[in-house]
Amino acid sequence: MHATWTAYDLVEFKDGKGTERSAVGAGSRAAAARVVHRVRDRGQSLTRVLQERRDAQSPADLALTQEMSYGVLRMLPRLEALAGRLLKHPLKAPDRDLECLILVGLYQLDAMATPAHAAVSSTVAAARLMGKPGKAALVNALLRRFQREREALLEAVMQGPEAHWLFPAWLIEQLKDAWPEDWQDILTASNDRPPMALRVNRTRTDAASYLRQLAEAGIKADPIPGLEAGLVLDVPRPTRELPGFDAGLVSVQDSGAQLAAELLDAQPGQRVLDACAAPGGKSAAILERAGGALDLVAIDSDAARLESVRSTLRRLGLAAKVAQGDAADPRGDWAETRYERILLDVPCSATGVIRRHPDIKWLRRPTDIATLGAVQARMLDAVWPLLADGGRLLYATCSLLVEENHLQIDAFLARQPDARERAIAHAWGRAAPRGRQLLPTSGGHDGFFYALLEKRSS
Repeated sequence: MHATWTAYDLVEFKDGKGTERSAVGAGSRAAAARVVHRVRDRGQSLTRVLQERRDAQSPADLALTQEMSYGVLRMLPRLEALAGRLLKHPLKAPDRDLECLILVGLYQLDAMATPAHAAVSSTVAAARLMGKPGKAALVNALLRRFQREREALLEAVMQGPEAHWLFPAWLIEQLKDAWPEDWQDILTASNDRPPMALRVNRTRTDAASYLRQLAEAGIKADPIPGLEAGLVLDVPRPTRELPGFDAGLVSVQDSGAQLAAELLDAQPGQRVLDACAAPGGKSAAILERAGGALDLVAIDSDAARLESVRSTLRRLGLAAKVAQGDAADPRGDWAETRYERILLDVPCSATGVIRRHPDIKWLRRPTDIATLGAVQARMLDAVWPLLADGGRLLYATCSLLVEENHLQIDAFLARQPDARERAIAHAWGRAAPRGRQLLPTSGGHDGFFYALLEKRSS
């Protein structure tokens, strides 16, 4: 039976001397090349592609495949620039998967602690596993040339902004415009490995007790200042190693995302709507904070993703009504109720969580921002009538772009005379013209935006 892996399970799978475990090899390289090919060339989600591999590989093989897939997509423009200099001629369309294997080989030599001979020999063997034995010599020659000319090649490609910052040029410019004094720190943090933060289930234990359980299991963690149920691990690890995870004692949730439940401040007995609930982490956090004593409805337009909401609530021992529904077009029983609290965590560019999902850098397009903005506006307008007089709606994104954040709230307040902004008095992040913005920080939280809106009484 294979372990359950998440986007947070980014760990080093090497022994104490920095060498790879002997159980992994060419198969993992070939698998990583196929994963990168499906993301880069076919526009598929990295998370979804890796999920499909869970039953096809052992935990150790899957771990290395995941490490290389994430790493290549983090460093994609630099690796592509290196491959472009090493290849005499661009590879033809049928060999795009082979090009991805070359990127996997370059990533190992440039960024992993893999011994060079193991990286080269296993990557060459992977070309044969991929059904391209005639190209194995080419892969071998390119990787060995990189070993010989590494410093000169890196110096040459690092002159370009995309290879230097590991971001597409259009997004670099967007972040420069939005955050002229912070954009370099944002890019640096977004290319880091994310920390692994936990949220203790307050209906079953408390942070101090769970810290003791972690210590007994030999796992180091620290409390997160300002979050009663928040802990951060010293080193990320698979959830199967966390004491009581399957029994619902704890969940994995970024510290910035944990703020949603605190800011919504749902009180026992209130009716609450989580209007874009999948995969369920924020619904669970809202319930845990109120001791489970809420009439909470969790909806999502994606029926398949709703199963993750149900699974999360079952594991944590929490109860809520889960229903398929579109926040942009409220219909059905859930839309006939008025709620004292609404969480509207809208679809967005996800530019604040790129370090957890590096494929976002390459799947997102400049034209997506206006399209997403229109969806966000429709959702705000559609859900607002479901809020009771005197109730509060928390608008949330994991975006760093002002068009999705404070400018969206500005436009909404201009459209809705019975809406007013409620100031967020919090030490986290920084005040925006509307709401509060958290920028991603190295070793800290991801990037989020929150704005709290209140409906005036009739």
